[in-house]
Amino acid sequence: MSPERVVAATRQWLGTPYRHQGATLGAGCDCLGLLRGVWRSLYGGEPMAMPPYRADIRDHEHADTLSAAARALLVENIGPLAAGQVVLFKLNAAPHPKHCGILLNATRFIHAQERLGVIEANLTAGWAKRVAARFDFPSID
Repeated sequence: MSPERVVAATRQWLGTPYRHQGATLGAGCDCLGLLRGVWRSLYGGEPMAMPPYRADIRDHEHADTLSAAARALLVENIGPLAAGQVVLFKLNAAPHPKHCGILLNATRFIHAQERLGVIEANLTAGWAKRVAARFDFPSID
């Protein structure tokens, strides 16, 4: 999938309010809902049924679900940070990633944040040290 297409699809979500478990452009989404919405824009449908999940890092039942889904549906990337990559973040010393966003370039990303909604942010040193993995959207064959 071209990085330009991913970035264009992601930018459409800017300003969408934060809603836990939401995935509706303009109405509300969380970080996973943002990825789901971009996926639908790129591929036309949901890749899998979404189990319920808690909004906090104490959700031990689904501790590694985000990473497992990324490994199953996306293409892991170990190269340099680049536009269009999905980034997974570990928060508050959690053992597994619990947050995600999409890179606009090596220093900026878009993500859904509580109280702020979908925003564009700098990939500061604080965010960069929390990056646990990066993935590309798969190509359309």
